[in-house]
Amino acid sequence: MDTLFFLISKIAWLFLSPDSLTLLFILLSLVLLYLGKIKQAKIVLSVISGILVILSFFPVGEWLLYPLENRFKTNPELTEKADGIIVLSGAEDPLLSSAWNQVELGAAAERNLTFMTLANNYPQAKLVFSGGTGSVINQQYKAADVAKKLFSQQGFDISRIIFERESRNTYENVINSKNLVKPLDNENWILITTSWHMPRSFGIFCKAGWPVIPYPVDHQTNKANLFRINFDLIENLSILKTATKEWLGLIAYYLAGKTSALYPKQCN
Repeated sequence: MDTLFFLISKIAWLFLSPDSLTLLFILLSLVLLYLGKIKQAKIVLSVISGILVILSFFPVGEWLLYPLENRFKTNPELTEKADGIIVLSGAEDPLLSSAWNQVELGAAAERNLTFMTLANNYPQAKLVFSGGTGSVINQQYKAADVAKKLFSQQGFDISRIIFERESRNTYENVINSKNLVKPLDNENWILITTSWHMPRSFGIFCKAGWPVIPYPVDHQTNKANLFRINFDLIENLSILKTATKEWLGLIAYYLAGKTSALYPKQCN
């Protein structure tokens, strides 16, 4: 069932992604034109053009991301004793890293930087890096392998870290990691992931019976600059794509019973 969920989510996103929907509407308008349905084609083109104009000038994606990024407190007060720290993959590019034989990172590098910082602050804590790959066809390239090389290059003692490298999505991050470390009920674990990804991740941990202290990093929005007008279609569309994917992920995981709430805030 987990494999089926993984594959369905990948296929669904191919059609629900904002850039894919834009292309589909353009193709639909062309089909309508070839069929001689001029009026209907004009309506479709007008709608998609209007949406693109709005996205060009307004940061709609940031409006959708901000509630997710603001769901949990940034720089939360931590307990004196942390039994474990877990970070979810996201910064690593396993395919490029393999192609160039170097550590290749994209966005979300703050996850790994914060992980090393907190690991140094809690030298007795168990450490977990969780991440395989979300690729359907390149399963041989793993984020955990890139992270291992990264931490080693930074002089970090990687013998302290448990690397979970078989997960394909956030749900498998949690389940696989829990099976590896078998956390006790009275242990304090800190979870590090991107701020807008934290609600879904936190909800999955709660559903799995593994309470964690959320430590969100890697923010993309600025409350003081949310209401602005600027022309940047590509950037705005990219952020909208991120926000749409995360909100759809929250809904899908909730409907599939993989998270504790639609918009998690605390474990019940």
